[in-house]
Amino acid sequence: MAYEFILVETRGPVGLITLNRPKALNALCAGLIADLGKALDDMEADDNIGAIVLTGSEKAFAAGADIKEMSGKSYMDVYLQDFITKGWERVTTCRKPVIAAVSGYALGGGCEMAMMCDFILAAETAKFGQPEITIGTIPGAGGTQRLTRFVGKSKAMEMNLTGRIMDAEEAERAGLVSRIIPATELISEAVATAEKIAGLSRPVVMMAKECVNKAYETTLSEGVKFERRVFHSTFATEDQKEGMAAFVEKRTPNFKNR
Repeated sequence: MAYEFILVETRGPVGLITLNRPKALNALCAGLIADLGKALDDMEADDNIGAIVLTGSEKAFAAGADIKEMSGKSYMDVYLQDFITKGWERVTTCRKPVIAAVSGYALGGGCEMAMMCDFILAAETAKFGQPEITIGTIPGAGGTQRLTRFVGKSKAMEMNLTGRIMDAEEAERAGLVSRIIPATELISEAVATAEKIAGLSRPVVMMAKECVNKAYETTLSEGVKFERRVFHSTFATEDQKEGMAAFVEKRTPNFKNR
């Protein structure tokens, strides 16, 4: 399928989605969000794909939501359209792992989009921020919520109240970023990481993802109980039997994704 605002390719068992609005620094317009949702739908339905990488350009992952598209909207426009809700949260509902590979600016909606992914790999050039306050509004796609859960109240509050931009090193120290990778190696390393995940048992990977996400939605005791029940359920899979047998027999497991 041809897309207007993204590029899509597969590299073995990995789906690679590249945001592609270079003249607008990959600003997130309605068309781009629709393209992204369709690509994620297709990749979720493709049994040959086990993990997904979402990236932008060297200059910008995404510099934010499209201000020109938003600036003329009224309160009733955004409320009745449920603006940002529709389509924007699709990344969060993807059952297959989605890795954000961030180079350059990830600001506003771009930072929020990266945080919707399962983890972030950043080039040393990456810059993160929620500068909405500087244009008279606040984040609307999780910038006050996900960022606080990632980096804590103090840093999230400062960034949301001042619009200050965080570089890659600070983002890694704060827990927003999983790893920093040389810019020239970012995509290859992100794809290699996704390939490693795609080579594991797909249902068990989905279960692990669900358990980690549950940690942000519940208490510790309830989260551990949820984890325990899911752990028990892995013993009903063929892949658990194969994985443990392979370990005992000192060989590489041959997972069937069953």
